[in-house]
Amino acid sequence: MRSSARRSRSLIRYDRIEDRALALMSLDELLDRYHRAADAFSRGDPDPVKELYSEADDVTLANPFGPARRGRRAVMAALDYASSRMSDGQVLAFDELAHYTSAELVTILEVEHWRARIGNHSSVEPFDLRVTTTFRRENGEWKIVHRHADPISTDDDSGPLRTS
Repeated sequence: MRSSARRSRSLIRYDRIEDRALALMSLDELLDRYHRAADAFSRGDPDPVKELYSEADDVTLANPFGPARRGRRAVMAALDYASSRMSDGQVLAFDELAHYTSAELVTILEVEHWRARIGNHSSVEPFDLRVTTTFRRENGEWKIVHRHADPISTDDDSGPLRTS
């Protein structure tokens, strides 16, 4: 497994020839697609994000709109709910802190910088999300199998007792 704080410009590395044949997209291309989907999500459109998720029932999602979910049906419902709470948004930037790649898995840690109208709020507000996402190769495609996003992006001596 390889880790890096910079995104690789080459294809994700594989040891076997058949693995290389299935590596149709570089890490940059994968993350660009994922980031475009997040931007659509910020405007209330969950479909591009949902298309990136695995069809398997071991998918997981933890987001600021509710408890952690496991299973395709529960994750799709949580994505629908979260996106229905957002409008007029834009993801302004993605700061990659690290990524880890193997032949079967890619995990990234990023800070995402968003702005959106959330729920019934009258204004578009900026916010940052600390996000870990894991992709798994399935039938030659990279699919999301886990995403954890939370708004914790600053130090706080209260740790898990923080109020914001």
